Amino acid sequence: MQTILKILSFLGLALTIVPSLLVFSGVIELSFHKTLMLAGTLLWFFTAPFWLNKTKHPEAV
Repeated sequence: MQTILKILSFLGLALTIVPSLLVFSGVIELSFHKTLMLAGTLLWFFTAPFWLNKTKHPEAV
């Protein structure tokens, strides 16, 4: 399950970086860029917290 979350998180990051490059090169329009960026941001923020900074063995208190 954690592997799927990592893949989705990195896909979300790609959706925030790649559209910017595509707009800069003139491949896609700005409105489509905004839609992809929103989707990437939401995907990242809904999947990353479930696997970032998780320790396998919690420390004893």
